[in-house]
Amino acid sequence: MSRIKQCFENLKKSGKKALIPYITAGDPAPGYTVSMMHSLVASGADVIEIGMPFSDPMADGPVIQLACERSLAAGTSVKKVLQVIAEFRETDKDTPIVLMGYLNPIEFFGYQAFADAANKAGVDGILLVDLTPEEATDVVECFQQNEIDLIYLLSPTTTPERAKKICDLASGYVYYVSVKGVTGSAELDVDSVKDHVDSLRAVTDLPIGVGFGIRDAKTAAAVSKCADGVIVGSVLVNAIAENKDREKEYIADALGAILTPMRIEMDA
Repeated sequence: MSRIKQCFENLKKSGKKALIPYITAGDPAPGYTVSMMHSLVASGADVIEIGMPFSDPMADGPVIQLACERSLAAGTSVKKVLQVIAEFRETDKDTPIVLMGYLNPIEFFGYQAFADAANKAGVDGILLVDLTPEEATDVVECFQQNEIDLIYLLSPTTTPERAKKICDLASGYVYYVSVKGVTGSAELDVDSVKDHVDSLRAVTDLPIGVGFGIRDAKTAAAVSKCADGVIVGSVLVNAIAENKDREKEYIADALGAILTPMRIEMDA
């Protein structure tokens, strides 16, 4: 059983929901990411999404775009992202890790070569924002052979028919984008999220994680009532930006200070 599936099953048995933070690898500088990952786990993270920096992150708003710029300027590459995961795995064998990024760097690396290397590093899932179901057939096989879950985005405008098609290809969990727009771009309508999540339950048995627009403990707790996972990104990445000139331990603590109240409210 994959780490992602095991994680969601364990949470379901305990009556809890997954807290899934996102940070960009290599931001603000090399050597910071592993420390931050461990802090996220200590603060209640169940799964961690790690962004692979890309020069044109079209689904992301200014906060994560700038994180990608800082990371790339610091010399972060796909190989270095995988090295970060491997280093994290030296002391954490259990927390599922999902890579999130875009097709171009993976195509350059080579799908099979990347899938093999990701498996070796300890990656559990991957979300490629611009990989459509129509183009995914060969890619799916590469990741399935390496027991890496392929996670897809679903949006408020995704039709039920297309949602089913996407979910039939997905594994691990599906990522419901709660707002129309890029990351960090809008206020969250929790009632609308609940309606869409309920509709998705009709086409998939996979856990449903909800992201975009979750900035505080109150919103995280509200979303956790209808979703299986709460995905938190921009507010964490913004905290990294605000403290980018400080020591990595300070930044790690700053992330924990944001995540811990979310964990507490979600479990209350």
